[in-house]
Amino acid sequence: MPDNRRTGFSSAAGLIQYYDMEETRSLKLNPYLVLGLGIGSAILVEILNWRAI
Repeated sequence: MPDNRRTGFSSAAGLIQYYDMEETRSLKLNPYLVLGLGIGSAILVEILNWRAI
């Protein structure tokens, strides 16, 4: 019985699979927003740590 599913291109003995379709349901975030939130969080933690001394 033939398998009609699209499995994409496989490499490394099938351990890694590459698909032609891009996931559209995932959350899209601007990289600069993530970087800014990380730096802002680090600054906030340092300020709160400094004030607790």
